[in-house]
Amino acid sequence: MRRMLLALALALSVMTGIPLAHAGGGPLGIDHRLGYDNGGIWNRSYQKDLGYCEALCTLTAASLIGGRTRFGRTLWQSVDAMAFSSLASLALKNTFGRERPSYSADPNLWFHGGASFPSGEVTEASSFVTPFIAEYQHDHPWVWVLAAIPAYDAEARMKTWGHWQTDVLAGAALGTAFGIWAHDRKSPLLLSWLPGGFMVGYAHSF
Repeated sequence: MRRMLLALALALSVMTGIPLAHAGGGPLGIDHRLGYDNGGIWNRSYQKDLGYCEALCTLTAASLIGGRTRFGRTLWQSVDAMAFSSLASLALKNTFGRERPSYSADPNLWFHGGASFPSGEVTEASSFVTPFIAEYQHDHPWVWVLAAIPAYDAEARMKTWGHWQTDVLAGAALGTAFGIWAHDRKSPLLLSWLPGGFMVGYAHSF
């Protein structure tokens, strides 16, 4: 039940930016272009910077802190989730070949060589925050504020015509699923493949 509630809550956080009552196309009948907006907080460069920061900052912190502490282990779980969910997202993009809203106003163009489904950036954002929420939600309920990250990313990707509504929903579901998988493992997978110094943390090695 806890897993279901966590997945549902993250999905709903993303859906706050999706007007589901709007008639549209796609597999759920909700896909349509939003009004284009590449200004202010929706600027594409901010979206890219956020994605880079999620990956680089988490990996750097995990390498420095190591996996022996609760926080360090959670960092490595987040690294696992981002790495494997990104691979899954890439495989799905290549499989479905959906065209982006920037290419056509028709959300039903599947298997056309596009890369719209699912949203890789929303997948990454959701997989990044899920291990932290799962680990600390009872001790520190404020950790749920992290769910705003995939919600923002979903809205931003739709506003800049990078993705359809079902793209970001699928990305949120995929990222959350890998985040839960990574959190429920006894030990982070990628960490187990690396030299022992990563377990100790390089900040403690000097």
